[in-house]
Amino acid sequence: MKDLVYGIHSVREAIQAGKSIDKVIIQKNSSEVLQEIKKIARSYQIPTQEVPITAINRLCPQKNHQGIVAYLSLIEYQPLDEIITRTFENGENPFLIMLDGITDVRNIGAIARSAECMGVHALILPTSGSARINQDTMKTSSGALNYLPVCKENNLRNTILTLKSFGINILACSEKGTKKIYEHNLNQPICWVLGDEHKGISSQLLKLCDDVLAIPMCGHIESLNVSVAAGIICYETVKQKNCK
Repeated sequence: MKDLVYGIHSVREAIQAGKSIDKVIIQKNSSEVLQEIKKIARSYQIPTQEVPITAINRLCPQKNHQGIVAYLSLIEYQPLDEIITRTFENGENPFLIMLDGITDVRNIGAIARSAECMGVHALILPTSGSARINQDTMKTSSGALNYLPVCKENNLRNTILTLKSFGINILACSEKGTKKIYEHNLNQPICWVLGDEHKGISSQLLKLCDDVLAIPMCGHIESLNVSVAAGIICYETVKQKNCK
């Protein structure tokens, strides 16, 4: 319950105080007051969702939630442009990972763990359509999410265009790639894009990528768990940077 705020006044104050909030859950067919809070949340670019009252009762059993609950973020999200600028100023090439539609909290935690160990400058998540960072994510990351900057972006397509304007190479990791990860020059500003292991990277984002690269495999199974794939591409990137 530490990451939940419930009740009309508590949720409104949390939003207007600038608390880092993952999502606001509102009762369906709610009152004008709740609809007004929904508008306020959206003005702060906080995702909202309307659900049956029974769902909120399960989240806050025996609590006077008044039909509204907010999930507080367990981490503070960072501005992506500031991270990129700071990285260039430090004389380093940005090394970023973008996650598209990954809904398993443990996968995100495991990816964060590999990313932090391998010197990734930031993890990029979409505001909606992704698992939220909760206690399970923090535990799976083994504390990495306390150190690894995480950026939440409203529109990954626009984010990719922004990254390109900074001169960052956008690389998709997919079994559909005709080129292997070790065949590409990774000693440059890069952002890896990883998708859900069932749906993959969305076609909209895939079209914007500068290259689609595959991890070489020789077994019978066609794809890896996304967190394992993340560990492999992080290692290959670091290997190339260290060699050069």
